[in-house]
Formats: sequence, structure tokens, C-alpha cells
Amino acid sequence: MAADTVGRFQQIKKALLAGNLNATLTRASDLILVSCVALMIGLMIVPLPTFLLDVFLTINITIGVTVLMLSIYVSNAVSIASFPTLLLITTLYRLSLDISATRLILLHADAGEVIRSFGRFVVGGNFVVGAVIFLIITLVQFIVITKGSERVAEVAARFTLDALPGKQMSIDADMRSGLIDSQEGRRRRYALARESQFYGAMDGAMKFVKGDAIAGIIITVINIAGGLIIGIGMNGMSVTDALETYSILTIGNGLVAQIPALLISISAGMVVTRVASEDGDTNLGQDIATQILSQPKAIGVASAVLFVMALVPGLPT
Repeated sequence: MAADTVGRFQQIKKALLAGNLNATLTRASDLILVSCVALMIGLMIVPLPTFLLDVFLTINITIGVTVLMLSIYVSNAVSIASFPTLLLITTLYRLSLDISATRLILLHADAGEVIRSFGRFVVGGNFVVGAVIFLIITLVQFIVITKGSERVAEVAARFTLDALPGKQMSIDADMRSGLIDSQEGRRRRYALARESQFYGAMDGAMKFVKGDAIAGIIITVINIAGGLIIGIGMNGMSVTDALETYSILTIGNGLVAQIPALLISISAGMVVTRVASEDGDTNLGQDIATQILSQPKAIGVASAVLFVMALVPGLPT
């Protein structure tokens, strides 16, 4: 076992020295995943210095943007079959960072520059406005996007499972009639099983995203209440100073956590609502552009309606 591990590291080193980054990441993907999961568990237990928390929070935002772009460019939902597991891992990572940030906020009234900068930028000197903006973002994610994606995933899983016997019988009929050979039949059966497993897993994975949104609201309330108790009762701070300090940090922490969560939720919604095109090799942007621009009459009528509205007195032109 040790010799195999050493050999793997030597192969990775050779690939890095050769400048082949993609091959290196692919070859070491299992080691990277195990290390990331171990890191997430460690974040819940081991206190982090603020500069490391800043790095991990930046990585979290990067992951959210990357997953969103990935969901736009996939040709169909099943082509990213690992997406349910990816949802679980990113949710665990966000919760680990929430726990680490809460520990720093309550113990040291400091959670690094990223959280403080987000808090000051959004609050802008008015704690009520900052709290309202954070609440709106959280509610949009929880009520609109997450709940909608969860329902779509549930319905898709149900219809996929209901249609499974009919599709299998259709494949068997095509094989018996000679329309497809046994190899093509096996390929279609595998694709069918993969599709049903994917939507079933997405139905369960959306529960994690929903729970993450609820946990974010609870953690925010705990941070503000706990910060006020610690600041006023233990550190001798005034109510205004304690509210200013812990509100900025708590709102900043909530935004840094909720923005990537919002991006991931949007990505999940795009994936579960994605319908494969006829070509099977186009991305979401190409599908939307092709389908909308193929209806010139609708675009012409919409232009005429907008032109008439512009002529109405009192409306902006």
C-alpha cells in the first residue's frame, strides 16, 4: 500500500514537472478528494487563523462561480452525474467554514478581512439595511430557488422512475426486432439506469441545500445573540459597540456563506431543469438563443408592444 502511494506521488511529480496540469489533477483526483473531505472535518474541530479562513472563503466563492459556469455549459444533466455528490461536498464545506467563522467571531471578535470587508460593504454604516439585505438574499435562496429546485428534482425523479419499465421494454423490443444490437442495448440500459440514479440522487441532494439555507439563518441569529452576550457581559463593551462589532462580522459571514450557496442553488436549478437538445451537444446558451431567435414573429410583436407603450404619455421613453 505504501509503495503504491509513493509510486502515485512520483507519477504526479513527473506530470507536474512536464507541465501537464490537467493530467496531474486527473491522476491525483482521488487523493485530492480524500484530502478535501478530511480538511472539512478538521475545519469543524481545529481553530483556524484568520488568514487561512480568508483563503478558504475565497476558495468557496471560486467553487460557487465554477459550478455555476459548469451547469451552463453542460449539454445535458446526466453528463454531470457527479453533481449530487458535488452538492453534498460543497454544502459540507460551507457549513465547516460557518463553524470556523463563528468560533473566531465569538472568541476574538475577528474573522478575517474577507468577512469584515463584506460586512462593511453591505452594511454601509446602517445595520438595519445590512440585515434586511442579508435576509432578502437568504429568503430568495430558500423560498424561491431552493424550494423550486427541490420540487423540480422530486418530480423529475418520480417521472423518471415511473417511465423506467416502459423504456426498458422499448429497448428489449428494439433488440428483438433487430433495430439495435446487444451492445447498443446494453449501452441504452446503462444510460437509462444512470439517468434514474441521477434524478433520484438529485432529489435527495436538494434536501442538503435546503438544510444549508436553514442552518445559515440559525447561525446568523446565534452569532448576533451570542456576540452581544459575550461583548456586553464578558468583555465590558457597550451595547452600541457590541452591536456594531458583531453585526458587521455576522452579516459579513452570512453573505460570504450565502452568496456561494446561492450560486450553487442556481446551478442545481439549471441542472435539474435542463432538457437535452436534439443535437445533444449544445450548451444552455446555444439552446436558448436558437429557440428564441427561431420565433421572429414573437420578437416582432414584442417590439411593437414596447413601441406602443413608449408612446403612452407619462411613461419613460
